[in-house]
Amino acid sequence: MWSYSFYDPTVTSSFASFIHGVRPEHLSEVVRHRSKRMILDSIGVGLVGSTTRVFNIALRYCQLYASNAVSTVYGRKGLKLSPTLAAFTNGIAAHSMDFDDTWHPATHPSGAILPALLAASQMLPPSSKPNGLDFLLAFNVGIEVQGRLMRFSTEAHNIPNRFHPPSVVGTMGSAAATAKLLSLNVAQCAHALAIAASLAGAPMANAATQAKPLHIGNATRLGLEAALLAAREMEANPLILDDIRGCSGFSAFYGDYQPKPLPLPANSHEFLLEKQDVAFKRFPAHLGMHWIVDAAASARNLLVNYSGSFSPSLIRAILLRIPVSKYINRPFPESEHQARHSFQFNACTALLDGEVGLNSFSDGCIRRRELMELLAKVLVEHPEDNLANFDKMYGEVALVLENGDVLTGRCDTFYGHWRKPLSRESLLKKFRSNASHVLPEDKVNSIITTVENLENLPDSSQLASSL
Repeated sequence: MWSYSFYDPTVTSSFASFIHGVRPEHLSEVVRHRSKRMILDSIGVGLVGSTTRVFNIALRYCQLYASNAVSTVYGRKGLKLSPTLAAFTNGIAAHSMDFDDTWHPATHPSGAILPALLAASQMLPPSSKPNGLDFLLAFNVGIEVQGRLMRFSTEAHNIPNRFHPPSVVGTMGSAAATAKLLSLNVAQCAHALAIAASLAGAPMANAATQAKPLHIGNATRLGLEAALLAAREMEANPLILDDIRGCSGFSAFYGDYQPKPLPLPANSHEFLLEKQDVAFKRFPAHLGMHWIVDAAASARNLLVNYSGSFSPSLIRAILLRIPVSKYINRPFPESEHQARHSFQFNACTALLDGEVGLNSFSDGCIRRRELMELLAKVLVEHPEDNLANFDKMYGEVALVLENGDVLTGRCDTFYGHWRKPLSRESLLKKFRSNASHVLPEDKVNSIITTVENLENLPDSSQLASSL
């Protein structure tokens, strides 16, 4: 047993006290509005993600262990799994196309939280089902913990190159969110975070492979498991978030880790989501691709205006000015997952087709002769002022024509970025398009209504049951 008091003033105890003590009235209207948009978008990308090969591989695996099947699986009417395996498969669905939201500092916040909460809400007995407002609060606790942890490091502000952030902060956020939904006490909340830290991490080398969606699936599943273990009195290091020299806790993930206590809410609390909105993607690819696609579309329009049509034969070279980031610099991608992580592929697809969409990453589109010819013309530059940071980067595409003229398109902020957020109409259009792949129109509309009125839902498990 630890001889340590969880009420002593440490970073870890402050986080545990926040998770336990924060109340629904601390959620501002802005935070409620933004977090419900995140929930709706995450459900949509999860539903369309349930049509992918990687999701089906994971689902077949999980069906080998079908005991305690009480929790809903995205896009599979009537099929249920155990809570942890449902969280796992739904987390994979959310990231299977790289279509999920992105925050700053860089992570995918919603997919690591929502599947755990959906699964846990169905696990609880009827007498203790949390209502919709409890669910919304728990979701925001998970988002807040992720954001606070990333702000303890300047490394975390840049596009990652060592580990995939949601596999680390997402696991912690899932544990915090589930601990809140399960009404754990302060000590149990601290243990849940510490247990989650021992379950966190995944290398960036698996980006652009079928294994990358596992990072989100594991984050949401293992965070849920950490909270369930803490609820059953498993203990772990009570100083896991503190910077203890010579014995790393969470500081093992960041070389410049400088933690600060999380203030306990009194009459009010300003959630990070109040100040820092998320980015919603318009097409299913790495966030960095959205700058280069918009820049390429702009360059394409310039060429059409210049010559009357888009003719690849007029182009001698295609110059991409992009940040340095090895795992998204892929000249000739060979799979859909590599294509979703390729500046070159996304720029050339936008040049050729005028847009990038769901079908752009099919085998037929990836292997088109016309696309290969454009890819062979691509050159890459890394300007010093183009930083690998989602709050500072830009995309530039210059078409060098055979006659020597140069036409340049540039994007500093794409539509869907937190500086230029999607309108309600655009977000609903994306959700309807995604959800309609697996659900009829009346169910799609019902989910929209449920999420937009989540605070009034008497039983939050009804949301999971509707999927």
